[in-house]
Amino acid sequence: MDNSSPGERRRGIYLLPNLFTTAALFAGFYAVIAAMNGRFTPAAAAIFVAMVLDGLDGRVARLTNTASDFGKEYDSLSDMVSFGVAPALVMYQWGFQGLAEYGWLWAKLGWIGAFYYTGCAALRLARFNTRVAVVDKRFFQGLPSPSAAAVIAGSVWLGSALDIEGGTLAIPAFVLTIVVATLMVSNIGYYSFKDFSLTRRVSFTTVLPVLLIFVAVAINPPLVLFLVFLLYSASGLVLSVIRWRRRRSGVKDDDDVQDDISDAD
Repeated sequence: MDNSSPGERRRGIYLLPNLFTTAALFAGFYAVIAAMNGRFTPAAAAIFVAMVLDGLDGRVARLTNTASDFGKEYDSLSDMVSFGVAPALVMYQWGFQGLAEYGWLWAKLGWIGAFYYTGCAALRLARFNTRVAVVDKRFFQGLPSPSAAAVIAGSVWLGSALDIEGGTLAIPAFVLTIVVATLMVSNIGYYSFKDFSLTRRVSFTTVLPVLLIFVAVAINPPLVLFLVFLLYSASGLVLSVIRWRRRRSGVKDDDDVQDDISDAD
């Protein structure tokens, strides 16, 4: 028997977008399990699968008008697992454990470095959630956690594809992880591509570069994906230097709005 009044709104959640979020969460969890079993290629690939699913859940919610506060919170928790915990543990299993060969202090630095990455990802997500309504939509403040996770997962995937033992690259992997983690909580602006519309008309020749990207990824997925996201991580630093030089010379354009927001923190 339904005792609810006619004007009372039933509580519930939208199933479709949350299915994609759940699938992304599953991919992140699977990455951890695979890494624990020494299967680093599937572990790294699962993080990239989580990235695709994470991008789809929001788009599906907007297209089907099923966005909700529950979905936003659930998506944030899923991101924490897939792009905060999973990359750190995959990197720890693949590379950081090799730091123990340099002594007990380095062994401690291994798990501390993994925690540092996870903590930075948590801070990055928390800041994004609290500032989503006030920042310039064209830019992310700090390196997005999915892109940071892609750099970490891409390096592990590339190393596994080249049959490189993670322990031999423990120190470079540690430095890469610390740098990427720090970029997440920095005030450096990264282009968000949110003003890029997939539904607008483009010239026929625009399709050719897209086709070449797909071909390159198909030829060598770990190398291409790692380089793409590594270059994206470096792009924020390059743009910051360019904006800094413009501001010193007294030149200011619309892209400097993001810097003004960062300076207000």
